[in-house]
Amino acid sequence: MALRVLGIDPGLTRCGVGIVDVQPNRSARLVHVSVIRTPPELALEERLLAIGTGIAALLDEFEPRAVALERVFAQHNVRTVMGTAQASGVAMHAAAARGLPVGLHTPSEVKAAVTGYGAADKRQVAAMVQRVLGLDAPPTPADASDALALALCHAWRTGPPASSTSRPDASPETVLTPAQRAWREAEKSVAPRRLAP
Repeated sequence: MALRVLGIDPGLTRCGVGIVDVQPNRSARLVHVSVIRTPPELALEERLLAIGTGIAALLDEFEPRAVALERVFAQHNVRTVMGTAQASGVAMHAAAARGLPVGLHTPSEVKAAVTGYGAADKRQVAAMVQRVLGLDAPPTPADASDALALALCHAWRTGPPASSTSRPDASPETVLTPAQRAWREAEKSVAPRRLAP
């Protein structure tokens, strides 16, 4: 049985959303990809409502079993990071309201999972998403490609649903690629850094 994941690349102006079905053998199929757009001239609350409404509609129509979001990091542009965080909150609320688990993944984690290289550029990520999903062309814009990469990363890192594997003792660790296992070990060995006040 496939694991269906909704990946969300959060943003106020462009919020990428991508849904994939991932089989226990790690093969994947595109279900849906789009970008929820909101014009900057709208009031913030209206933009967030539009994003939330769009995400809720996708959750209800496609019924994913998990949601994957990009983990928000502090950036030099406070306004950008605030908008990203607000869009993330709306997405998490929509998922939680439906009892869905939410996974947060760093950009480097997603790049490593999809390309095997944590410093890959957007073009490389898009090319691998195209290849993995068997698409005729890379998904555009980058927000859409990033959303699909998030969904793939989450599915591969968490593994297939328990009922879909013939091994009752299988764990998420057993379905990781060598690159993903190395990344997970590196994550365990590095203490989290705190932002300066």
